[in-house]
Amino acid sequence: MTSEACIKKEAKGLSVFEKYLTLWVVLCIVAGIVLGKLAPGVATFLDGLAINVGDAPVVSIPIAICLFFMMYPIMVKIDFAEVLKAGKNAKPVGLTLIINWAVKPFTMYAISILFLGILFRGFIGAEAVDLVKMPLGLDLAVGAEHGVGRVVLENGIKMLEVPLWRSYLAGCILLGIAPCTAMVLVWGFLARGNDGHTLVMVAINSLAMLLLFGPLGGFLLGVGRLPVPWQALLLSIGIYVALPLVAGYLSRKLIIHTKGEEWFREKFLHVLTPITITALLVTLVLLFSFKGETILANPLTILWIAIPLFLQTSLIFLLGYGLAKLLRLKYEDAAPSAMIGASNHFEVAIATSTMLFGLSSGAALATVVGVLIEVPVMLMLVKVCLRTKSWFDHSTRDSRYNTPL
Repeated sequence: MTSEACIKKEAKGLSVFEKYLTLWVVLCIVAGIVLGKLAPGVATFLDGLAINVGDAPVVSIPIAICLFFMMYPIMVKIDFAEVLKAGKNAKPVGLTLIINWAVKPFTMYAISILFLGILFRGFIGAEAVDLVKMPLGLDLAVGAEHGVGRVVLENGIKMLEVPLWRSYLAGCILLGIAPCTAMVLVWGFLARGNDGHTLVMVAINSLAMLLLFGPLGGFLLGVGRLPVPWQALLLSIGIYVALPLVAGYLSRKLIIHTKGEEWFREKFLHVLTPITITALLVTLVLLFSFKGETILANPLTILWIAIPLFLQTSLIFLLGYGLAKLLRLKYEDAAPSAMIGASNHFEVAIATSTMLFGLSSGAALATVVGVLIEVPVMLMLVKVCLRTKSWFDHSTRDSRYNTPL
């Protein structure tokens, strides 16, 4: 079957790119800061390459290109026919959907408000401000108030001046409403989970994001007093999720039909393997070429953002893992169910933050911190799963959906 072959090809654990992702991110931070110092005009020029609606830059062309190449290799690997088999695993599928969409976005908001808005606000700077893009379709006069922001003129462009900690909050919110649909295939495999269930949930979460990302993002950003027009979020999910999803689905069918499944798996997917991470790293260099001054002025900025993100990830994992135990799930289903909720789709979060708030915004920086901590934290949680396997019953793994470990 296609799904079995796909899993066999993909479930090999961490590649060199993935294993050392934190190191690559750190190197990109350094490279971005150096670029910002030596050639500040380069990042400014690239950020200016955008599709405009009226006078407002809406879609950053360089980021859109990078994001397509981040997302397409993920989407083309998914066999959406597996979604039809999800009914056989109603409990783990239902648990994952509830955790991802009814719990995780709101705990992320609450934890981020507690730490960024209260406990760490003094360290971040109670009066510190950030300049973000004007919301799509909004044309206010300079000096006008909008949410917690005030319209200012920066280099001849109207921007919204908002409290810096709220800008970081926005990035955390975007991470909280973007469940993982890529690296979780690796985490589930390393935890010796049910690969078939993980693959099904990747497909379901990709489809759920099309429906829920915009409404949840608009609602929570509005509650955080950083209102963003619905059309901007819908445009974001259309460009950064729907477009690569459709392209992946159609090209997968076309390539398998013309070249055969073996060529698709052995040749085509092999070429795509490093593309996602490479495109991500290019994006990070651009982000940090703008944020270098902020980091150098306050090197603990990343720590203030990382702490609530770490706590959120751990809390969601423990909640999902604990509920799986109460629901008497098999370990092979419990482990990936908890992993899917804990990890984040940082590619979409980064793209959306740059489109909504700008490449140089604190929101974009917060989503990058999500990348920075993703690998070490998720590897820690994989070890937790492996050490607690005895807490659960074990199933005989179905050869149709799983590979022997």
